[in-house]
Amino acid sequence: MRNFKTTVSAIALGLAVFAAAPVPVSAESLAGSYLAGRSAASDYDFEAAAKYYSLALARAPENVEVMESAILAYLALGDIARAVPLSTTILESGYRSQAARMAQTAGLVDAGEYTALAELEIVVDGISQWVDGLVRAWALIGADDVDGAMAQFDVVAADAGMAGVAKFHKALALATLGQYEDAEAMFSEVAPSGSLGSRRAVLAHVEILSQLGRNADAVQIISTTFNGATDPELDIVIERLNAGEKLPFSHAPTARAGLAEVFYTFAALLRAEQANDYYTLLYARLARHLRPDHVDALLLSAALLEDLGQYQLAIQEYRSVDVSDPAFHVAELGRAAAMRRLDKPEQAIEVLEQLTRSHGDMAVVHSTLGDVLRAQDQDKAAIAAYTKALDLTGDGDTRAWFLHFSRGIAFSQDGDSVAAEEDFRAALAINPEQPQVLNYLGYSLVEEQRKLDEALDMIERAVAASPDSGYIVDSLGWVYYRLGRYEEATVQMERAVELEAVDPVVNDHLGDVYWAVGRKREAQFQWKRALSFIEFATAETEADPERIRRKLEIGLDAVLAEEGAAPLKVANGN
Repeated sequence: MRNFKTTVSAIALGLAVFAAAPVPVSAESLAGSYLAGRSAASDYDFEAAAKYYSLALARAPENVEVMESAILAYLALGDIARAVPLSTTILESGYRSQAARMAQTAGLVDAGEYTALAELEIVVDGISQWVDGLVRAWALIGADDVDGAMAQFDVVAADAGMAGVAKFHKALALATLGQYEDAEAMFSEVAPSGSLGSRRAVLAHVEILSQLGRNADAVQIISTTFNGATDPELDIVIERLNAGEKLPFSHAPTARAGLAEVFYTFAALLRAEQANDYYTLLYARLARHLRPDHVDALLLSAALLEDLGQYQLAIQEYRSVDVSDPAFHVAELGRAAAMRRLDKPEQAIEVLEQLTRSHGDMAVVHSTLGDVLRAQDQDKAAIAAYTKALDLTGDGDTRAWFLHFSRGIAFSQDGDSVAAEEDFRAALAINPEQPQVLNYLGYSLVEEQRKLDEALDMIERAVAASPDSGYIVDSLGWVYYRLGRYEEATVQMERAVELEAVDPVVNDHLGDVYWAVGRKREAQFQWKRALSFIEFATAETEADPERIRRKLEIGLDAVLAEEGAAPLKVANGN
């Protein structure tokens, strides 16, 4: 019997194995375009891949392998219309292709040919027997064969790994048909198992309850599921329910929308299982094509494009969410994140500042702005943003610890150690054993050489909570060093370097500790390593290359003397 994870993984594996297979190219004249397309596809540059594969097809229009590669590129771009005719050619030739089957499905839905779609063979190497099975069920709904559709949903549900998903879709189909009592009964049957725990499933259930006149029950489900937390979309839904409004069933009002939901369901499942982002994107793109107003599919597509390094394509997706949509703030936050990853922080700041004007009542908007400003060393502006976020965070909200922590870092970077310590302690008052906060405050006290015993206690607790964090273990070694407990420091620093082998600060610290215990040649080796890692570091580091070079020239003792710092203690009392 398949378990759920194995079932979902098999879907991704089928696509991955086919797409990764070596593709023979018979016509030498098309080799350059084809290989350029392969290279672009391997870098997830879908626009370039589509361009080169199109050139290759112009030279070899009947080459099935090139056609399939082109279909994959078109699907990844969301350009389904260009993929459909190629899929027809491939499948009519008797060649089996998952990518072509996906495009064929979209083409038949676009043409309204639900009967033809329902008659397609369900094969293991099609889109997959589970997706194909649900597609057939929804196609039968579109063809007005309700009995056949319900029987087909039950066929898919017979697979234990797909039972929850199939029953969810059967419930949606019943609601599509206006059979809300039966749909609600199906939700109530499956919901206790957790199979319908997704946000979309909850909101679909809420709409069904509202259609039955059970708005109070719908509000209770929202409150219970989301633990009282809301967002603009949920606020609107709750307001309408409390006003006695009957919510329309929007999640699958038509067979086409139900088919879109099939592809979105599997995209979401693949995403949850951390399957290959490229193949997950194909499902999300198809859902978006079948239902252009499917904002969840849009946001998922954009997030997947980000993960694949296609930031400009992700930004284009995010920009297509209308300002009136309840998910607009989510899209703008995503757009700002993509801009940061595209190394356009100033544009990200501009997007977030605009969002504070349209959605200024949301703490997450201000805290995200604070994060970007802090990363740009605009610490005073970051402090103001975090303060606004805290003002908007309700009393007793346990998430406030992170805002205090973030603002504390900004205060620390701005040189206000008193305010920083106040925020760190406020964070610990909310979340007493949070390892990041314990480590940051403990390390700050060590660097200021204040309250070293308390700092040691904090960092030991942080290590106990997060023993595999090299940075936290480094802090423990550093406080031992500051206390003159050099042998203990050595043990911890060596462990930290094992965990963070190429971090300049950790290697620099280990060098200092080695020097303190008389292992001077090893100390010099570590300092040289630290310098080499600074040179190739992809992010800012606290390691000071000039100070490290000075230590290599004259030794740590002499550097401390030059700085007017206290000399090293006599190690081990000898």
